[in-house]
Amino acid sequence: MKVLITGGAGFIGSHVIEELLEYEFQVVSVDNYVTGFKENLCEGVKKYEMDLNDPKFESIFIEEQPDYVIHLAAQASVMVSMNDPYFDFLTNTVGTINVMLLSKKYNVRKFLFASSAAVYGEPEYLPIDENHSINSQSFYALSKHSAENYIKHYSVFNGLDSCILRFSNVYGPRQNEMGEAGVISIFINRLLADKEVSIYDGSQTRDFIYVKDVASACRLALMSEAKGVFNISSCSETGIEELYNKITELTGINTIPLYEPRRLGEIVQSILDNRRAINEFDWHVQYSLQEGLNETTRFYTNKRLSVNVEK
Repeated sequence: MKVLITGGAGFIGSHVIEELLEYEFQVVSVDNYVTGFKENLCEGVKKYEMDLNDPKFESIFIEEQPDYVIHLAAQASVMVSMNDPYFDFLTNTVGTINVMLLSKKYNVRKFLFASSAAVYGEPEYLPIDENHSINSQSFYALSKHSAENYIKHYSVFNGLDSCILRFSNVYGPRQNEMGEAGVISIFINRLLADKEVSIYDGSQTRDFIYVKDVASACRLALMSEAKGVFNISSCSETGIEELYNKITELTGINTIPLYEPRRLGEIVQSILDNRRAINEFDWHVQYSLQEGLNETTRFYTNKRLSVNVEK
């Protein structure tokens, strides 16, 4: 089976590719390398450098004839979306529609879309299940939910077999601190570089999910008969200050952070109910937060050591 992955050179995409190769899929990666890196891609992957809205993008479908599509490419920064909502819409909504239309045109068996917990906004109850109301509080969340709605309607009207995965806060090795960064990557890298760490308010809680668990969810959802929307999360709540303390213990670097006001578009609490994914495609979280933090900290520590040796 051949899988085309958009955003394959990105943080999540590169781990999904490794998961699929382990299970002997053929994999094709499409990435414009704005936030992804060629070095993230392992051997055995056919690579295309292209933007999703490029008119030549269709040629990849003609050439490769993929059986499945996993659409991960996105503008993933809330702050970028608030500053440039048009770019956010063009990338996350228009780009998704283009991939979706081509998937149908070239008879893709299943179309998998990566969405976000951000679409829910501030929770009315916890944990948040898939029936929770939608209250997007950033242009990023709005662009993701708009893409979801196009997929849902198109699937009904045109018979595209599709599945939407709403990720909670994904973390792990290869997360790009400067581009698609999450708080864990930022904390670890700034501590290791002996730089000041900013905590924006600090009272927020998040549901952190390790990237390898996300990769297995993508594979299992793709190969199952599951359709509709699924939360992919650890279904556990961790405070940002608690998280910072865990990371300082792992790095052995105890620096007092700089506290700043909460940023525009950020929600306070987020925990996603993951039972639907567990029940419908037999997915289970394999990594605890501590195990994931151990692997992530080890990755960035070794990366920094190797850079220093090269110098």
